[in-house]
Amino acid sequence: MPDFGTYFPRTGRLTGEVFVDYGIHTRFNLPSHGRLSLGWSFARRKIGYRRAPAACRIARKSMTRVLITGTAGFIGFHLARLLLAEGFRVHGYDGMTDYYDVRLKQRRHAILLQNGNFSATEGMLEDRALFDRVADEFRPEVIIHLAAQAGVRYSLENPRAYIDANVTGTFNVMEAARRLEVRHLLMASTSSVYGANEEMPFRETDKADTQLTIYAATKKATESMGHVYAHLWNLPTTMFRFFTVYGPWGRPDMAPYKFVDAIVEGRPVDIYNHGDMYRDFTYVDDLVRGVRLLIDAVPVRPADGVVPEGDSLSPVAPWRVVNIGNSDKVRLLDFVDAIEDCIGRPAIRNYMEMQKGDVQATWADATLLQRLTGYRPQTGFRDGIAQFVGWFRDYYGK
Repeated sequence: MPDFGTYFPRTGRLTGEVFVDYGIHTRFNLPSHGRLSLGWSFARRKIGYRRAPAACRIARKSMTRVLITGTAGFIGFHLARLLLAEGFRVHGYDGMTDYYDVRLKQRRHAILLQNGNFSATEGMLEDRALFDRVADEFRPEVIIHLAAQAGVRYSLENPRAYIDANVTGTFNVMEAARRLEVRHLLMASTSSVYGANEEMPFRETDKADTQLTIYAATKKATESMGHVYAHLWNLPTTMFRFFTVYGPWGRPDMAPYKFVDAIVEGRPVDIYNHGDMYRDFTYVDDLVRGVRLLIDAVPVRPADGVVPEGDSLSPVAPWRVVNIGNSDKVRLLDFVDAIEDCIGRPAIRNYMEMQKGDVQATWADATLLQRLTGYRPQTGFRDGIAQFVGWFRDYYGK
């Protein structure tokens, strides 16, 4: 029976150090018994997929070197584990900011560092000199840029953090990718760029000019910046728009984590817009599988400027944007009901008005992802919740 993965229980403390490349090290906590524990087990079905056409694939002459920003983060951690399992060599770059519990980030990195093909640097994206040195020494063939200042609501409180990390930081990543002439630059965007759009499901070819938060605006800016570099420097670039990602090792500021934590502890759950909200909840394993497959789907500048219908490929650059979502608009109250069923306890529901900058619904059309990779996310939200709750109870001992 396959195990979910190695993790550090929260209980017990034994301070240690992990040394990583470039003379930078990070501290982490081990359980008091001094060994790593295996995570909870569950049955997982095999997911088949068709490889990208040969003309689009990156040749695997040897171990492909991938630089990932944000490997101590939720999605970056899962992506790095997947790539390491497939034989890639991965170097992570992460600022370990205190936006949420740094110990959770440190534990993720400590797990990755058990693999000899993983190394890491702690540093801010805004530190161009450090990032350049890391990139120059590692010489990646592929860069996957996931690190960002996340959170729709926090952007109302501290907008400058989003400009610094998401705009300036992304510029530094793009400059390194241009200078090193990487085979493929992949960068994370968000479903929030669709903003006030009402026609659903959201398609990559839809106009997206009505962002409602500075977070969404910075992400849309990075899409435009990426297009410019793809056009000017023929830098193959894929942007992906993520839809409400959840799962084990998830971020504490995200709704699924908050809901589970509050229900387990018997605290009220804040439910905005009186529950009249819908989200395309995407399980993290499905999402990183999509990212992995898109590595091989390298965009090519169309020779005649003609783009196939439904493709977001630029007519003037090797640039494309791709939705990664479950293609299932789930009512928020149904999501809460499923958590209650899994935990075996009703939520204390605190119904509230819609928060500033929020949207009522998101829903991805993932047709382009399937066309490019043969793959479509397929984990139902009830199955995903069961897996997240199992991890949460084991990790926190609740």
